[in-house]
Amino acid sequence: MGERLVTAARWCWAYVRRAPGTFVWLAILLLTTVLIRSVSPATADHILERRSTNIHYLVESPVRVLISSALYIAGGGWVGYFVLYNLFHVPVERWLGTGRWLTVAVIAHVGATYLSEGVLLWAIDHGQAPQSARYTLDYGVSYALAGVQAVLTYLLARPWRYVYLAGLLLFYGFGVVSERDFTSIGHFSAVLLGLACYPVARGRSPEWDPLAWARGAYRRLRGRAVGGTPADGG
Repeated sequence: MGERLVTAARWCWAYVRRAPGTFVWLAILLLTTVLIRSVSPATADHILERRSTNIHYLVESPVRVLISSALYIAGGGWVGYFVLYNLFHVPVERWLGTGRWLTVAVIAHVGATYLSEGVLLWAIDHGQAPQSARYTLDYGVSYALAGVQAVLTYLLARPWRYVYLAGLLLFYGFGVVSERDFTSIGHFSAVLLGLACYPVARGRSPEWDPLAWARGAYRRLRGRAVGGTPADGG
């Protein structure tokens, strides 16, 4: 039992250290989530309002709110983001390296924030939204996540690349059509910005074929099940 625990701990550490940026970010999100849930609703609202990338604060203190807004979760629980980060951020950070992965996340987060708030400002100036919308809460990590999901397209081998891209565009495009708010526009903008990061991803590693990987994993598992040497797989 002790050996199994040691083996599991070593595996977990090896897994985490291959994507250090992702897990540091998750640790910060866990701490801020616990903080927000441990204070009164009024205090939580004050904390989040001060870290919101709304029009007012993008003019007054843009750097501060662009950084701090990405350290809090908007909607959903931390566990859900833990799953999403492992599905998308981890493979992209391993593939691109921490520096390039962070570059994509920052471009998506900052770019989509300004694009979506720009649309909102246009709506305010043209009487399509109230002046109070300048102070709307806008924080969270979903723009960065959408950008990273988009750049992951270039890791996939054809034809899976096109299937994945179509699903991504349909998912976020449906949000724009159905919601028609600045947040859905921000998410779709983040996807486009992630796709525009192709130069960051170009030539990083061989394309990944999910079907070939699944076949290889099945052969290895079958080899272990019969007690022999695992068969070679793709």
